[in-house]
Amino acid sequence: MNRFRISKLICAVIAAALVCQAKPLFACAMCYGQKTDSPLAAGMNWGIMSLLVVLVLSSIASFFVFLAKKAAAVGAAPAPTQGETSDSNKKA
Repeated sequence: MNRFRISKLICAVIAAALVCQAKPLFACAMCYGQKTDSPLAAGMNWGIMSLLVVLVLSSIASFFVFLAKKAAAVGAAPAPTQGETSDSNKKA
């Protein structure tokens, strides 16, 4: 075996050993059942609301930018002259 395969095997064994270790997970004070009127709860609620507002507003703004780019692309396309027809109007 070459060095690359050996190091790859060692990394896989270490990763498998780390994944197989079971440790208990502890919830934060907010999730564990503390008072919901605490400053921690108020801060978390404000953080959630600010992220939600930013995400929604940026999604709406990016949608309107997308529409503006599409409208500009359609408006920039040359219109057929009087004697010419477009590809969709040509008969085979």
